[in-house]
Amino acid sequence: MTRTVTALLALSAGFALAQGAPSVEEIVTKANRAAHYQGRSGRAKVSMVIADAQGRQRTREFTILRLDLEPEADTGDTFTGDQKMYVYFDRPADVNKTAYLVHKHVGKDDDRWLYLPGLNLVKRIAASDKRTSFVGSDFFYEDVSGRNPDDDNHELAETTDTYYVLKNTPKDPKSVEFASYKIWVHKSSFIPVKVEYYDASGQKIREGQALEVQQIQDFPTVTKSSMKDLRSGSSTTISYTKVEYNIGLEEDLFTERYLRNPPRAKLR
Repeated sequence: MTRTVTALLALSAGFALAQGAPSVEEIVTKANRAAHYQGRSGRAKVSMVIADAQGRQRTREFTILRLDLEPEADTGDTFTGDQKMYVYFDRPADVNKTAYLVHKHVGKDDDRWLYLPGLNLVKRIAASDKRTSFVGSDFFYEDVSGRNPDDDNHELAETTDTYYVLKNTPKDPKSVEFASYKIWVHKSSFIPVKVEYYDASGQKIREGQALEVQQIQDFPTVTKSSMKDLRSGSSTTISYTKVEYNIGLEEDLFTERYLRNPPRAKLR
């Protein structure tokens, strides 16, 4: 793990030592929440750098809006239910005004749409395409919105002084490009700080890592991360700035109307 991540997460490591070991289900739920459910809404400016095997770079700049839908009952800090997410691209010129919308569901496939301004076309992304490249990067569509924990079987592979290491195998192997993956989850914050994907032969094919973590509005937040495709040699780094939580977003922002007409006041 990087020094920046290790130094910040170590500040709270002592709290984990005083608690009993959680179950695998608890680790999975808390890691999912720490990665995708900080606050009930959020906004961030994002800079993405995509590098091919020869080191040639491309950039993407966009804004993410996220809203957690109200649960039927108040579940407090354990909420990991339905979400809506809106992504609006600013740069470069060839992706300007492109927008991506996700309606994330628990218990069924997510709904995803991509607006292509050059064609004035809203394209629905099939559930089978969720494991494909997100705007030409090494992150997949599913990496951006989060994989449903119910799609995998989970086991605790290892426990270190600092991390729970989970091995995860897909319930439907034909729907994904990997045979299994491991996640390193920080014991105290439950931030997933590393992920490794393996094929059926046991060869590592993709690797993701949290490079920087900051405390924002009392939430441990990954502000820089990377994903590497070990077969092609390409890699993508994402940096998050101007991160804010609990910003009072309205649900009607997350509709097809705003794919074509972006809510600019909320994107600043």
